[in-house]
Amino acid sequence: MKFSIITINYNNVEGLRNTIKSVVNQTYTDYEFIIIDGGSTDGSVEVIKEYANIITYWVSEPDKGIYNAMNKGIEVANGEYLNFMNSGDCFYNNDVLQKVADYHLEKDMIVGHDYHYNEDLKLGHVSLEPMRLSMITFYEETLAHQSTFFKKCLFQEYQYDESYKFVSDWIFYLRKIVAEEKTVIFIPDIICKREAGGITERQNAKSQEEKQQYLKNFLAPGVYKDYASLSKIDKTTLYKFFSLCNEEKNVKMIRFCIKVIYRISKFFK
Repeated sequence: MKFSIITINYNNVEGLRNTIKSVVNQTYTDYEFIIIDGGSTDGSVEVIKEYANIITYWVSEPDKGIYNAMNKGIEVANGEYLNFMNSGDCFYNNDVLQKVADYHLEKDMIVGHDYHYNEDLKLGHVSLEPMRLSMITFYEETLAHQSTFFKKCLFQEYQYDESYKFVSDWIFYLRKIVAEEKTVIFIPDIICKREAGGITERQNAKSQEEKQQYLKNFLAPGVYKDYASLSKIDKTTLYKFFSLCNEEKNVKMIRFCIKVIYRISKFFK
């Protein structure tokens, strides 16, 4: 199994150095390493040149944003599976690629966990595997591209939509998993240590605005309203509710409970 590790960077010299070290220290060696730099002026290019002998391909030139840079990486990638480990994010340990390869999986997407660490608070947590993958999952949430290995062929028809600044990776998951039903498998391993304060986190309001803009085009108006209502229920409760509905013996009880709750709510209005 050959991996293509794609790193994009712009003026994040220390984050880039950490990412490069986490890649070149991998015990598994059947990978290519691609760096797309957006024309940095902070010394990033000098760091890239330090490791030029173990970087398969790199370029430093102005780009049109994050997704344009990621698409540049896709264009030159030759691996069977692609991973986007952008500057500042790092593989969790030196054996990550070896562990993924040892599973001998053939799914369209292989997804592990990511470790979120806040340097200021000295606190961290591991991401949780979603209880299901469906439209309701992606209505507000997404998977982490840092912890995902994508089959290269997934990008043959289309790549990341460069008309969006913050949510094109989410759109890609939505189209591939929900609309096209591409196969996904979760593995128990932690893939990456994520740098806090990524652009999507820093621009959360704008990210949410882009998501809603896309969903209104992706879903029929009536369907959009239904999902907007369902999204008000916390995901854990909602997933448990769906799980109960999958068993016929629970349906009558659920209907009865809903009727009771509805009548009580009407009484207190």
